[in-house]
Amino acid sequence: MHELSVAESILEIVKENTSDVLPSKVKRVKVRLGELAGVVADSLEFSFTAITAGTSLEKCSLEVEKVGIVVKCGDCGLESPLERFAFKCPTCGGDHVEVISGDDLQVVEIEIADEG
Repeated sequence: MHELSVAESILEIVKENTSDVLPSKVKRVKVRLGELAGVVADSLEFSFTAITAGTSLEKCSLEVEKVGIVVKCGDCGLESPLERFAFKCPTCGGDHVEVISGDDLQVVEIEIADEG
C-alpha cells in the first residue's frame, strides 16, 4: 500500500520538526494533497491512524486539504482550474498547458497543544 509509506514519511517529518516537544502535545498535522499526487486521501488517513495507534502520537490527527488541478495556458497565458482530465485550456481551448498546482503532497502545518 503506497499510502502507508507516505504516512510513514509524514510521521518522520512530524518527529523531525517537533523533537523539542513532547510527542503527546502534537495535536494535528495538516497535509496538502493534490489531485494528481497519486495518493488516496481516505487510505492515507487510515494508514496514519494505524501507524500512530498505541504510540505517544496516538491522539494526533491528520487533516488532508485536497488541492485541485490548476493549469497555465501557454497560448492565452491564463491560469485556470481544470475540472476534467482533458488537459486543454478551459478559456481558449489551447493545448499548450502547464500544470502549476494539483500534484502537491506537502506537510503544511503541525499543531502543538498549549503548555497550560
